[in-house]
Amino acid sequence: MNIQKVVVFCGSSSGFNSVYKNTAISLGNHFVENDISLIYGAGKLGLMGTIADTVLEKNGKVIGIIPELLCKEEVLHPNITETIITKTMSERKFIMSKMTDAYITLPGGFGTLDELFEALTLQQLYIEKKPVALLNVNGFFDATLQQLDVMVKEGLLKQKNRDMLFVDTTITGLMEQLSKYKAPKETSIISKVVTK
Repeated sequence: MNIQKVVVFCGSSSGFNSVYKNTAISLGNHFVENDISLIYGAGKLGLMGTIADTVLEKNGKVIGIIPELLCKEEVLHPNITETIITKTMSERKFIMSKMTDAYITLPGGFGTLDELFEALTLQQLYIEKKPVALLNVNGFFDATLQQLDVMVKEGLLKQKNRDMLFVDTTITGLMEQLSKYKAPKETSIISKVVTK
């Protein structure tokens, strides 16, 4: 598939290990080199600010989507290409979904995991049909991935749904996986639910 816009979920903190910031910089550079627009939460802090700054410094395109309740001067990035302000967090996610070709998750906290698992849940229900990926730098998501395997083992998550999540430790490897993605066909059950 042709990837032109990517939503990146990541932390509003940078973490203690510089590898996370360096990874955000590398991913931002990859986007610019491959003419990919960044869509993200519009923040100027942490890994969010790092990847946005990287893309902007190389004259790439950055679209920030932020709900009104977070739209404060100390949070909002002042220099991004386009800022979209929404009424709610749910509206923010909806707009991201409409605009993006794929999702990539970098290290982060509660908000990052919330966004990741909502995207996967919508994918599982055939509401979302865009690839969802983890860049597992420094083994950051190892425990998360182990938990998913436990869920499969205990019969609470189907293996085919576990397999929806693309994972790699390198940007090149992850982007190669995303480029080969083929959207699943809707099931008749989901089609009926969605169209009602």
